[in-house]
Amino acid sequence: MRLLRTLLKKEFTQIFRNKAMLPIIFVLPIVQLLILTYATDFELKNINFTYVDHDQSATSKSLLSHFQNSPYFIDIGASVSHKDGMHQLDENKASLVINIPRGMEQDLYRGQSAKIALDVNSIDGQAATLSFNYASNIIHKFNGTLAQNSGLRSTDGLRVSERYWYNPSLEYSNLMVPGILALLVTMIALFLSAMNVVREKEIGTIEQINVTPIKKSQFLIGKLLPFWVIAMGEMAFGLFIGKLLFDIPMRGSLFLLFAFTALYLIVILAMGLWVSTITGTQQQAMFISWFFAVIFILMSGLFTPIENMPVWAQQSTLLNPVAYMVKVLRSILLKGSNFRDIQFEFVAISAYALSMLSIAVLSYRKRA
Repeated sequence: MRLLRTLLKKEFTQIFRNKAMLPIIFVLPIVQLLILTYATDFELKNINFTYVDHDQSATSKSLLSHFQNSPYFIDIGASVSHKDGMHQLDENKASLVINIPRGMEQDLYRGQSAKIALDVNSIDGQAATLSFNYASNIIHKFNGTLAQNSGLRSTDGLRVSERYWYNPSLEYSNLMVPGILALLVTMIALFLSAMNVVREKEIGTIEQINVTPIKKSQFLIGKLLPFWVIAMGEMAFGLFIGKLLFDIPMRGSLFLLFAFTALYLIVILAMGLWVSTITGTQQQAMFISWFFAVIFILMSGLFTPIENMPVWAQQSTLLNPVAYMVKVLRSILLKGSNFRDIQFEFVAISAYALSMLSIAVLSYRKRA
């Protein structure tokens, strides 16, 4: 244990003396949070919706058929009650719940206006706005068709009242800050862990370490644990900045969030360790790390909704650890999800951590 403490002290000293690592640790997080939060936008397609039809009339069925035939919406089936529809929203199976009241058709043909309610998942404020606008446009066109074909006396037709869930103010920063935090800890953990072991190769100290009685496990813990601590600290710092500057909600358990982050970092650190075993210079390590990081980040749902990707791309995100991190961060912070809600992601990232760590450890050889 004393040997391990000495090794950890040496690693922390070496890290803070390395001029190439310090900007990544201190400058990168600020740039990500303050600039990237507002840097992207996207178009939305394939919006899953469910509906509660209390009217069960020809008019209500005709309205729903307009949604079903729209290229922007995907019907996942009817819900038996409003509570059931909201459960679909909570489980991320639906992004929109259409509530049609009893007597809607009668009100319309009496010349009165009728209301339907749209419950929109607004964790992603941009997606929620687009979902509501698409739905409103469909309803507006339906009103015109109904007036022409059915002799409707009221031109007001249906009036829509909307409710945005999980992100009522539709603040785009509430969507982006959790995603940027996932990007932040990923970049720091991956780049620093990949560069550190390679640096030992470049300056020739790896041979000196290999001939010492330091065990392989002690060496790997000494190399990875400091970056695990730094990345966890960056997560705490990022949450503080996010709350201070952007007032992001924190509805879920921070303990659960940091527990998942701890497992996630094992995956990324093990990946960095593996990169360091197949490269000979820090430049090579940076290029390979950046190659993986770009693919993981662009396909994580951070900038483009996963639901908007081709089917093959959606399936490939099951192998993308960053996608799990982005989803869990948003779910815990914005929805207040508990362990049961993210247990699949917990199991998946735990298996990923075990597999990636095994690969990294087996690929590293301590040669005297």
